[in-house]
Amino acid sequence: MRAPLSARRVQARWLDLRLSAFCLPSLQREEKSKWRVVDSEADFPNSRLAMDKTPTRIALRERCLFPPPRSGGGRRFDKADAGSEERRNVAGPGKTMTVERKPVAFGDLRGWLQALDGAGELQTIDAEVDWNIELGTVARLAQGPGTGPALLFNKIRDYGENARCRQVFAGALSSYRRIAMMLGLPPDTHPRELVKLGRTVLTGAIPPKIVSSGPVKENIVKGDDVDLNDFPAPQWNRADGGRYILTYGGVVTKDPNTNVMNVGVYRGMVAGKNMIPMLTWRAQHIGHHATAWQQLGHTEMPIAVAIGWEPSLDFVGGAPVPKDLSEYDVIGAIRGAPVELVKCETVDLYVPASAEIVIEGFMSFDPATFLPEGPYAEFTGYIAGDRSPKSAIRVTCITHRKNPILRGTIEGTMPGSYSENSVTSSVMRAATAWNVLDRAGVPGITDVWCPPVQAGVNVVVQVKQSYRGVAKQVANALWGSSAAHVRYKHVTVVDDDIDIHDYAAVDWAIAFRVNAGEDDIVIMPSTFGAGLDPSVRKRDRNVAQFGTGKWHRVLIDATINLDYDPDPDLGGARFPPTVRPEQKDIDAVMKRWGELGLDKPKR
Repeated sequence: MRAPLSARRVQARWLDLRLSAFCLPSLQREEKSKWRVVDSEADFPNSRLAMDKTPTRIALRERCLFPPPRSGGGRRFDKADAGSEERRNVAGPGKTMTVERKPVAFGDLRGWLQALDGAGELQTIDAEVDWNIELGTVARLAQGPGTGPALLFNKIRDYGENARCRQVFAGALSSYRRIAMMLGLPPDTHPRELVKLGRTVLTGAIPPKIVSSGPVKENIVKGDDVDLNDFPAPQWNRADGGRYILTYGGVVTKDPNTNVMNVGVYRGMVAGKNMIPMLTWRAQHIGHHATAWQQLGHTEMPIAVAIGWEPSLDFVGGAPVPKDLSEYDVIGAIRGAPVELVKCETVDLYVPASAEIVIEGFMSFDPATFLPEGPYAEFTGYIAGDRSPKSAIRVTCITHRKNPILRGTIEGTMPGSYSENSVTSSVMRAATAWNVLDRAGVPGITDVWCPPVQAGVNVVVQVKQSYRGVAKQVANALWGSSAAHVRYKHVTVVDDDIDIHDYAAVDWAIAFRVNAGEDDIVIMPSTFGAGLDPSVRKRDRNVAQFGTGKWHRVLIDATINLDYDPDPDLGGARFPPTVRPEQKDIDAVMKRWGELGLDKPKR
């Protein structure tokens, strides 16, 4: 294996990769650079897919060269409008959705690429990129805090004109603009609206349609001809245990008792021509299926992986869909049309007929067949999962389209660099938490949010209190739900005057409405949790021994304490008024704002 390129060499190649407009983002916590965005087709010519093009939506540091607008000028706005979680609140807390959803069926991955290209959300990279560490480094540096483009790598080292697969696509769902596009909403839809939609769309159902064949059957490879090395699976990170071909594929299994199929997203590493060891958990739906097959006396279960299709496959595959509902049904509800499925060649499972690549095989339950897997750069932003024997897919068949595109993603989020998993999780984990609270009968919930930097491990809940103790009820409901298996470790509850999409507002509430001596901090010890969390002792990460990790969870009750006595000096209120001027004083001053030579303040 050739020596991998260093990060410094990647930086030196930024111009070659046609990413010069995207200044290298800092991954330092202290990074506070502002962003500007150009969003006008007049500013940059928009050419066809996979050809020389410059994206029409380019995020730039203020300290970088800002391209002058052409005639007509480009629309410029600040970070708050650029698709991050800090955008202006266009739908106030507790309000219903204010935008209309128009479901979109893109047809396949190529239709999605065309839509991204037309919206200026796709960056094609025609310069040669090394699959060994360089591609993953480019993907991580380019994604930014939800502001980077989707990336289509057109030329991968060692995979030339005669290769079975020559392209890699990544980063499609690492921005709220593109998630909104997937859901059939305007690109500038606020994440609050996405969460509200997620409450219903993840429980919707349009059953799939079975078809006899499709583009994924254009090439069928079986037996000794199967070779996973024919595909440019990247060594995404220097510390990874190997080349990961499964990072954002839809892994299909079924319950042998009900025949309900599940589609999940799991990591899987290449281990020879036809073996893929995977990291799975018995508490996940794939684990439930494995247990059911074992209880029926089987030593392995059929499995298939659909790689590269419409974005809803990846989005729903990583979402907490109810066990008795197939993800295919939910995907149909998102796209507004049934998913066309075709039967696999060697296993009794169904996959999207227009997928780019499908890997078929069997997953063994016999520890004697397990293969070493890991470590891997995980969603926590840390290297996680010690190298250890894991259950592996024994590949029996690969079908693929002509000139297939390998769909992948760079996992792991840090401040300044948000992965697809973390951005999508911030929406669907918040929506799921809201539904859990609603089903539990917790009153007064007006908003729920999971900031993307931690992928839903922390959740903030906004409530309109009607009695004391509501925050404790919120935490109990969340922690008692199966949805909390690897999420909702820390729960913060605030009043409805706090904008939970504004971290400064939440921090202010924590600073001045929390008193630990008044039971505003509650610890729930020794619950199930994420074994990949580095804050968990190594002994307690042993999923093979314990079945799950172990978390000590925390509630931060940052609401005004209704257990305090009303203060007659404050007119019966429990807290003093804030320093915000009265509205009549604000109105009087605003009438003179122009006279005073001041710009109108943003609200």
